Amino acid sequence: MRRAWPSRSRTTSVVLGAALGALVCLAPGRAEAQCVDEELKQELVGGRHYRGVQERLFTKAFRHELSGMGGYYAGDLYSSSWLAGGAYTFHFSEDLGLEASVQFTRFRTAATDSYERRYPQVQVEERTNRPGRLYFGHLVWTFAYGKLRWFGGGITRFDFNAALGGGVTDDSTSQGLTGSFGFGTKWYFGKWFAVRIDVRDHILKETLIGEEHLVNDILVTGGVSIFFPFGG
Repeated sequence: MRRAWPSRSRTTSVVLGAALGALVCLAPGRAEAQCVDEELKQELVGGRHYRGVQERLFTKAFRHELSGMGGYYAGDLYSSSWLAGGAYTFHFSEDLGLEASVQFTRFRTAATDSYERRYPQVQVEERTNRPGRLYFGHLVWTFAYGKLRWFGGGITRFDFNAALGGGVTDDSTSQGLTGSFGFGTKWYFGKWFAVRIDVRDHILKETLIGEEHLVNDILVTGGVSIFFPFGG
């Protein structure tokens, strides 16, 4: 007696049914996993956007800057004195600018009085207490940017710059051109106002009581700047 075997079509139907059932059982789990992956992706993307580079709210490229400054003139040969003046800067880009400045101070020293007390028979005719003017031009390179959050509140942006240039120290004791270099920082508030601090070293030749000296005068100034156009 021959044994009857199930037909091939019936076997195929059984296999397809089992596979379909497995897919139905696995579908909810896979969909849930996809949802979790999407939520994790959104969190990562959001965190990356928060930490990433943001568009600058304060721009300098092709803007004009007017500054008023005051500070301290530490003379190498003369006594220290006050310093006041202003500057105009045109920014070619976010990193480079050309600055022209004029500043006023007084050059004075007690060396002549000491010299006359030491040599009473000698009378120094040149008086060293007179006004001085400084006319300078600098190429300003901004090499670093940053931002600071104040106690969880607003964000203030700032930068650091280096300046290199030269000019004229308008005083009867100085000779030739004066070289200048230094560093500074600017802190920006809003879109057109900034506070600046600069330190410059002036290298020049000066004559006092008939002797020439190569000196390094240090200028420390602070001030405010206004940028225009005002809208940035």
